[in-house]
Amino acid sequence: MAVGLLIITHNRIGEDLLSTARSMLGRLPLETAWLPVSQSGDPDDLLALATEYHRKLDVGDGVLVLTDMYGSTPSNIATRLLHYPKTQVIAEINLPMLVRVLNYPQLRLHELVNKAISGGHDGIVLCETEC
Repeated sequence: MAVGLLIITHNRIGEDLLSTARSMLGRLPLETAWLPVSQSGDPDDLLALATEYHRKLDVGDGVLVLTDMYGSTPSNIATRLLHYPKTQVIAEINLPMLVRVLNYPQLRLHELVNKAISGGHDGIVLCETEC
């Protein structure tokens, strides 16, 4: 078994990140779902869909939920999933975070959370000269 990955973002951000990660890695080694959240979407309907995705992704090892801007509708939907066992939510997804997660599909949920956070943090670099 493996951890499931649910990405909840504004519009097509999650789809674009997943597409880019897939092209870099050749495949997505974790069961993954993406939920786009638009300005016109009903939060209750989106929560119901997020819950359904979570249910399908949780095969026993838990679900890691990555979302974009903390405090926004996507992250508010994501944090409402925290009442499910073995669920962790990380806000502020970026491509280094996602690639790091996908490079360690064998890890348990708490270990994958640490990899995600380190990947996101380490991926932020100030380029004053050539990096």
